[in-house]
Amino acid sequence: MRVAAYVSFVVLTCAWCVFSEARLEVPMSLVRNASEKGALCLDGSPPAYHLDRGFGAGASNWLLQFEVSFIDATNPRAPHQHFRRPKELLVWCSDSETSGWCNDVESCLERAGTRRGSTRYMSKYEVFSGILSNNASLNPDFYNWNRVKLRYCDGASFAGDAMFDNGTTILYFRGQKIWQAIISDLQPKGLSKAKKVQGALEALLSGCSAGGLASFLHCDNFTSFLPQNASVKCLSDAGFFLDEKDISLNHSMRAFYEDLISLQGVEKNLHENCTSSLYYPHLVGFSATLLKYSSFHHILVPPSADLHGRWNRCKLDPMACNPNQLNILQGFRKYMVTALKQFYAYSRRGGMFINSCFAHCQSESQDTWFAFDSPRLNNKTIAEAVGDWYFSRRITKEIDCAYPCDNTCHNLIPLPPQESNQIFGGW
Repeated sequence: MRVAAYVSFVVLTCAWCVFSEARLEVPMSLVRNASEKGALCLDGSPPAYHLDRGFGAGASNWLLQFEVSFIDATNPRAPHQHFRRPKELLVWCSDSETSGWCNDVESCLERAGTRRGSTRYMSKYEVFSGILSNNASLNPDFYNWNRVKLRYCDGASFAGDAMFDNGTTILYFRGQKIWQAIISDLQPKGLSKAKKVQGALEALLSGCSAGGLASFLHCDNFTSFLPQNASVKCLSDAGFFLDEKDISLNHSMRAFYEDLISLQGVEKNLHENCTSSLYYPHLVGFSATLLKYSSFHHILVPPSADLHGRWNRCKLDPMACNPNQLNILQGFRKYMVTALKQFYAYSRRGGMFINSCFAHCQSESQDTWFAFDSPRLNNKTIAEAVGDWYFSRRITKEIDCAYPCDNTCHNLIPLPPQESNQIFGGW
């Protein structure tokens, strides 16, 4: 598996520099012949992506970004085979909302009638910002690459391959085929011909939340579509999910993933070396398991574990958490840091940027990715940390102090969808 991250180097000096820039709106492209390939969204509509062409020195490089499940990147409060082992992986972590999947027919059927399960309801133009920006002052290292946003409409991190049909209702669980079809659609547009006259081709597979898990799942496969000498890396933004007990001491997320993997036919598309070595193969659905070969709202405090809503205020505003709740959150943070201990110590090419901000999906939001007041660790923005790692400028393994010590955080808590953890690594 080869993994990617990208860099941001220039520091902005004024607030209006970020917000006065013209918005880059990129049109949607529907996948051609999707039905023939069996690549369909939950409701049977064709999958889609948005491509902004590279130019200049970056014209041969590619950045593919899996869409976040429901959060609008421009407004974090809106809803919205054989493998070649990758040389490097980037992940970053923060507390987050995790409604990026559907694990039963009822929730998938509901999702199929929204933009999270159908391209019929999706915006036909997407704003590219942060890691997808084409402005050198806002995204110095990737602004001129071919940048692609893969729209998310399958409910299983682009990993399922099954169908539900009871005679009256049909749901398509075709995430794996959607991934393959989008890659096939991009190949004649330059992906398959990508090469550099001097130096190796550079490519990055990135994503946030459910898309961050997709980066883990498809990183190996992504390398097979590119030249052998390509520098292929993968980035996971807030996509490091832990197999830990919730506040009721139940493994709620383990049961959730088990249902998800069974319903959507995911297991056959998981890494065979990993599934064959586990007593519970469905644990491969956790990125923490995948990292060996944070989510707070739905993992630590799922609705089933808080029937009386005692955590409601805390989930919406960290300042409203009582001392006991904060202690529980700090314990969850310790679980995550412990889960990364070996990776931190022994990963030669890996990196981390783990902040204590209550924010979700910071790579596509310009103010958190690279701006004058972006979150920082050791005076380094996320973009700068990722850049140092990707281009091997220096070792980058940053872990924040415990909340609420970091005064650079924006602490943006996403609203529930009805109202509207970064880590990088390698071996």
